[in-house]
Amino acid sequence: MRDHKKSEELAVQRFQLISPLLAEGLDAGKVKELRSQIAKANGLSERTIRRYLAQFRDGGFGGLKPQSRNVARKSEAIPPNLLDQAILLRKEVPSRSVAQIIQILEWEGLAEPGQIKRSTLQEKLTEKGYSTRQMRLYSQTGVAARRFQKRHRNQLWQSDIKYGPYLPIGPNGMKKQVYLVAFIDDATRFVLHAAFYPTLDSRIIEDAFRQSIQKYGVPEAVYFDNGKQYRTKWMTRTCSIIGTRLTYTRPYAAESKGKIERFNRVIDSFISEAVIEKPNTLDRLNELFQVWLTECYQNKPHSALGEKISPETAFRSDKKAIRFIDPETLSNAFLHCETRKVDKSGCISFMDQKYEVGLTFIGRQVEVIYDPANIEELTIEFEDYTPWKAKKLVIGEKAGKRPALPEHLQVQGVDSSRLLKAAERKNQERQIEQKPAVTFRGVWKEDDSRV
Repeated sequence: MRDHKKSEELAVQRFQLISPLLAEGLDAGKVKELRSQIAKANGLSERTIRRYLAQFRDGGFGGLKPQSRNVARKSEAIPPNLLDQAILLRKEVPSRSVAQIIQILEWEGLAEPGQIKRSTLQEKLTEKGYSTRQMRLYSQTGVAARRFQKRHRNQLWQSDIKYGPYLPIGPNGMKKQVYLVAFIDDATRFVLHAAFYPTLDSRIIEDAFRQSIQKYGVPEAVYFDNGKQYRTKWMTRTCSIIGTRLTYTRPYAAESKGKIERFNRVIDSFISEAVIEKPNTLDRLNELFQVWLTECYQNKPHSALGEKISPETAFRSDKKAIRFIDPETLSNAFLHCETRKVDKSGCISFMDQKYEVGLTFIGRQVEVIYDPANIEELTIEFEDYTPWKAKKLVIGEKAGKRPALPEHLQVQGVDSSRLLKAAERKNQERQIEQKPAVTFRGVWKEDDSRV
């Protein structure tokens, strides 16, 4: 029994190794690349991977089990023709149970009542790769998925949004739902930053991402789902500036971001407790959450990390150096850019505030460069002008003076009107064109009388 269990476990391991190679639509180049990656990741030769693949294709799941050379092969308990019919029945309807298959064979007169034992047929179907579990795997859409885990901290971060509880933070104490944003390290399961926010937009992702970087350095790569809060221009720009590879999950492939999804399920326990506690403010909810996160997750042993190893211990003890960037570069990486039109008072409207740009730019479109975390001051860019700062408009008791007209717009002194001189010259040309070629005023009759 022990040998049988060990054989099953080994076959499962081998199947998990080759499962990415069984996906449909892979060309020869992709298969070669995947085979090389699998071999390197598991310390095996590519020849071994090819052998496992051939064994599976020839004998199904059972072909992956190690073959005993010392034990004589037992006689077949089920005739080959009946086994073929059983496999055909399973392939027709993968959800058919073994008992139903036996019943059909007996009703059709192919097998005598009691001839086929249910446990024997189950074992034979499993050996051939047609167990219920194996058929369910192949019936699923998408590509085969394997568990993966990076070796060191900050090699890959994952993030997701989770809907939180309702708090009385709306107008007149109306309850409003809040949202949790979390960034988690793939290798250590350490939560780099997580907090509840009052809105559901890209700004909450930006704030959480920025705080994660400030505290724990720059990741080599990030892995997000396809939500509109993550697929933004600023995210692409930010990752490019800080040198982080940006990747997204395939649509409808929730299993590919299993770590953050599992953490979200853990959060459910906190939300259940928070509902009982009934925090009245967002600040109080986040205060309780940070205590819970520290005591009930970050410093608790994690099953994926081994005995007595917590996410925080794993992250702190990793010897891989953390890459930090200077505050100026980080600030520049999170800048946004928008276009605004300068009104007749020389100001622009931005986030429900007025900012002074200058009367010189009335009616012009200017570029507004700003940091969402600090909009006390904006940077304005316009064509060939050196970028300058615009501050919030302060309305005083007296109107401000108009600025002096720029030198290039000053009136140019002249001695005569070019328009009048050009018009006089044009008039002279017109008179010459209209002068008749022959005049009859000087023509007289022969008797000295006029014509």
